[in-house]
Amino acid sequence: MAALDLDKLLYWTGVPAPHFVGGNRVRLLQGGDALFPSMLAAIEGAAREVWLATYIFHDDPGAVAIMRALAAAARRGVAVHVVVDGFGSKATLSRLRAELLPAGVRLEVFRPIERWYAVLQPGQMRRLHQKLCVCDAGSGGSTQDGPDFVAFVGGINVIDDRLDLRHGWGEEPRLDFAVELRGPLAGSVHAATRAMWVRSHLWQGWRDEVRQVVGSAAPLAQTRSFIRRLRGVSEGVTAGEAAPVRAALVVRDNLRQRRSIERSYVEAIKAAHSTVDIAVPYFYPGQRFRRALRRAARRGVRVRLLLQGKVDYRIAALAARALYDELRANGVRIYEYTPAYLHAKVAVVDGRWSTVGSSNIDPMSLLLNLEANVVVDDEGFAGDLLAAFEAAFAASAEVAGAPTRAGWRGWLRRTAVAWMANAYLRVAGITGRY
Repeated sequence: MAALDLDKLLYWTGVPAPHFVGGNRVRLLQGGDALFPSMLAAIEGAAREVWLATYIFHDDPGAVAIMRALAAAARRGVAVHVVVDGFGSKATLSRLRAELLPAGVRLEVFRPIERWYAVLQPGQMRRLHQKLCVCDAGSGGSTQDGPDFVAFVGGINVIDDRLDLRHGWGEEPRLDFAVELRGPLAGSVHAATRAMWVRSHLWQGWRDEVRQVVGSAAPLAQTRSFIRRLRGVSEGVTAGEAAPVRAALVVRDNLRQRRSIERSYVEAIKAAHSTVDIAVPYFYPGQRFRRALRRAARRGVRVRLLLQGKVDYRIAALAARALYDELRANGVRIYEYTPAYLHAKVAVVDGRWSTVGSSNIDPMSLLLNLEANVVVDDEGFAGDLLAAFEAAFAASAEVAGAPTRAGWRGWLRRTAVAWMANAYLRVAGITGRY
């Protein structure tokens, strides 16, 4: 049996635990019109490696341009790794394979759905929903501590903002955001994206790798190291004070960071003194999250939610609206965004704490899917995001009228939505109260 490469086995558990690190440059990007040119430039400038993870990789003209840039990078000797979700990218897998594999791109599919009945398996409900891309910074892009990276994190799939897979092309782009990162945190994005690719690559063969640990010359030492990594023992990633921007990568997985994104939101809301602004398309938070919002509003914090006004999935809109009365009765203000589809997953608290990422505030994102958010502790960045918030609020309609505190119709609606949500979680293998 070949000697075990333990690092290879542990790449998929090597996602850094969330820690603020300083010395980052963080740039807010609104929509694919801003993100894709920056991604293309980074891919075209890479000299050694490119890693990309996404839920949807479509084949519209903008997506094909990225597809071909990845292939061109691989042909010039760059190690290019791409992982896509087996459900979100199912319709374009044949095109992706035809474009990427002959060029030498290492393409992996997370939980592929090869047969229709595969969707009935509980594990298939846990999808890769991250949107990550990281490239080395090209010539001169190394430091004494290792390679220098440029990374992109957010909620934007590789698909044109004006194309909706259910409703076709529209005139206005989706409201969505990503961030461009340079500095120490880009290295964390590199580790997270690599872990996602390797997890998909080893999905069928990881048991054989574990058996090699047991049969190795030093099984006890290797097993101890493996367990330490699974538990998330930090390997030198600590809080930093370096200027200019402190930021953290917060990942939700099904290993050791199951509720990290939900926890980061709740802690920020609990600590809020003046304002909480959240934009998200799919909103059905659990009890802890709703309690934090209610209590913040009752203690005088201005709490505003920007939710879908132009609806793509009716069941998702029904779930969110079932909570309107409860939240508005406690002082939470709710706006519905109508110019286009809302896809942003962003928040700003007290004009300083902010987050941009892939995670919705619903059971699928908070308990099932693999997600990634960047949390930024910086007034300048928060100010940029707040300006985008204010423009979106100005184009939205606030939900008006007195909230209904009682009534059998409201009770029935809330009960039905709660039952469906909990039934879905039980089928997916999630137990306990949400």
